[in-house]
Order: sequence, then C-alpha cells, then structure tokens
Amino acid sequence: MNRTILERRLVDVSERLKRLRAEYSVTAEQLVFMEDDAEDKRLRSLVAETPIAEFEAREATRHSSALAEYQIGLASTIKDLELEQDSLLDRMAGELLPPENTPSQNAPSENTPSENAGVKSE
Repeated sequence: MNRTILERRLVDVSERLKRLRAEYSVTAEQLVFMEDDAEDKRLRSLVAETPIAEFEAREATRHSSALAEYQIGLASTIKDLELEQDSLLDRMAGELLPPENTPSQNAPSENTPSENAGVKSE
C-alpha cells in the first residue's frame, strides 16, 4: 500500500475512533441512568405486585440489557480500530525508516585466527 493510501486510511480510522469513543461515553452515561431506572421499577413492582408494574420492570431491564450489549459492541469495535490504527502506524513507520542492513554489511571485517596466522604484528 502506498503512503498516501495509508495516510488516508489512518485518518479514516482516527475519525471513526473519535466518533465511537464519544458515542461510548454517551452510552455509558445513559446506561447508568437506565440501570438505576430498571432497579427502581423492579423495586416498585415488588411493592405494587401488579401486572403493569411487573411489565414496566421487565421492559426497563430489557432496555438496559440491550444498551449494555450495544456498549460491549462499541468497546469491541473500538478495540479492533485501535489495533488497525497501530498496524497502520507500524506500516507507515516501516516505510519512513531506511531498510535495515544485514549484519554482514554492518559488521566490521574480523579475521579469523587462521587468516591472521601469516600476518605479523609489529
């Protein structure tokens, strides 16, 4: 993938992450409210012992559970996008860095003892 495509993909992933993180925060706040509401309706249904109160409690619990599942899905998507972002950054960094030389190109020439046998040091 060329660098321009990587940059565009990285920007796209970053924008999606920003939107999803904001949505996750809103969802977390809503979930706290809905869980409190569900618990309140559950207690009311226990006290009232009416079919309507029981229905409201079940509905509130169902909505709270659905929102919790949605939040889990958001967290999973965010995690996947973060991994993709890391991968894109690694690929971009790899394109920016010069290729690594092989050890034989970097290593100083060392003579083995058999090569040094005929050389006198003075």
